[in-house]
Order: sequence, then structure tokens, then C-alpha cells
Amino acid sequence: MSSQHNSVSNQNILISPFIAMKNHRRHFSVDAIAGAANAMVEHGSWIVGFFLRPTTKQNGKFHECLCPLQERRLHRLQERLLVPFDETRPDHQEALRALWHCAFPNVSLRGMISEQWKDMGWQGSNPSTDIRGCGFISVENLLFHARTYPASFHRLLYKKDGKRSAWEYPFAVAGINISFMLIHLLDLCSDKSQTAAGSNFMKFLKEEEEAFDVLYCIAFEMMDANWLAMNASYMNFNEVLQATREQLERDLSLEYINRIRDLPAYSLLYQ
Repeated sequence: MSSQHNSVSNQNILISPFIAMKNHRRHFSVDAIAGAANAMVEHGSWIVGFFLRPTTKQNGKFHECLCPLQERRLHRLQERLLVPFDETRPDHQEALRALWHCAFPNVSLRGMISEQWKDMGWQGSNPSTDIRGCGFISVENLLFHARTYPASFHRLLYKKDGKRSAWEYPFAVAGINISFMLIHLLDLCSDKSQTAAGSNFMKFLKEEEEAFDVLYCIAFEMMDANWLAMNASYMNFNEVLQATREQLERDLSLEYINRIRDLPAYSLLYQ
């Protein structure tokens, strides 16, 4: 089994969402994110400045009255964002074991702390260190991808497509970053998004409760396609993820996009 952890060991590409609660409304703390970026620079880690760039200019016309179904589904999604990863919880441990089995069905996992985890693209022997940055939803996203689109999941995990760099992005940690990117892009910690991308996502929720998880899988495919198109290597991950965010934001802002299956990149899941 080839390791996905072909990277400089003391570099950290994990982003933390720093979800804060204020007046019982969910929102991101810009100061906290900026502080995280500064701390990562100080420690020689990957710079995360692209998350500090503004999304599509806010405009009141994107405020929408959500139907009861959308409100319920948005609330359940927001509740998922608040669940921290707890390595002592049996259900969280089981989710990680299930993820391992999906990735390597013929390889026995020796323990919750094991050097084997690096083969999936975690940065160390204990994946919880990476997962804490975005919470349990990031594990749920990876597991959904593995179970719902197994061919896509394994194609990305094993880097099957295209001419690859000698220094590839670590798969699992890339997934953590994609989860965080989507949460921020869609403004999910607000009661109502004021962006075109967020507004269209609310349409997706009306059609499909698992819209966020499906969009995550699409975004992962988009990121890998951009990686190949840009001939990227390990240190270009920040640039590739920013390009993916901008592309996804444009696609989500198209007026004719009413269902998640209308997204141009949806077909990437079935290559």
C-alpha cells in the first residue's frame, strides 16, 4: 500500500473553522480565523489566507423566506456543525473504523492510534488531531463519500487519474479542508445566507436533505481536477483550493442551477 503522506512532516495544512455562538445565532468569527492564519504563519505551516477573502458581495436580494422543510433541514445541518469530534465516543470511533474499512477493506486496522492512518492521508498516527479542526461533520463527509460514491472515493484516495506530482496532497486532510471551505462559502452559520451561492444551496436543501454531503463530494472531485490541471504539488494546495472555491462559487451563482444535479461538475462523480 503506498502512503498518502508523502509530505514534509512538520507542515500542517489543516484549517480550523472556529465556529462561535453569539446570541444563539451561528456564525464564523473572522477575528478567530485571522488569528489562526497568523498562528500558522508563525509556526511555518501552510498559509490559509484564502479563507479570509470575501465571498460574492452580499446583496439583500439573496435573502429568501425558507419553507418549513428547508428550515428543518438547515437546522439539522447546523446542528451537525456544532458536534466536536470526541475520540472517546464509541460512535465516533466506529465512524473512523468504518471509514478505514471503506478505504482499505482487505487491511485490518491495528488500532485507533496507528501509523496506518497515514496511508489514508492523515498527518499523524492519531487522526483525531486533524479532525478536531472541523468537527465530526468532516468524518461524516468522508464516510458519505466512501459509501455513496465508492468509485469516486477510491479514485481520489489512490490518485488514479492523470499525471501526479511526486509530492501529492494528503487525501484525508484535504477532505477536512474541503468541509471547512464549504461551510464558509455557503455561510451555513448564519440564519439566512446573503450570497447567490448560499441562496442556491437552499434550493438544493429543498430537494435533498443530504445536499451538503453530495456537494462535498463534488467539491472534492473539482479540487482534484484543478490539482491536475494546474500541475500542482504539495505546496500548491492552498492555491488549488482557492481556485476550487472560486469555481464552485461561480457555478453555484448561476441562475439556472436549481438542483444539485444541475451543477456542471456533478458528472465528475461518475467518471
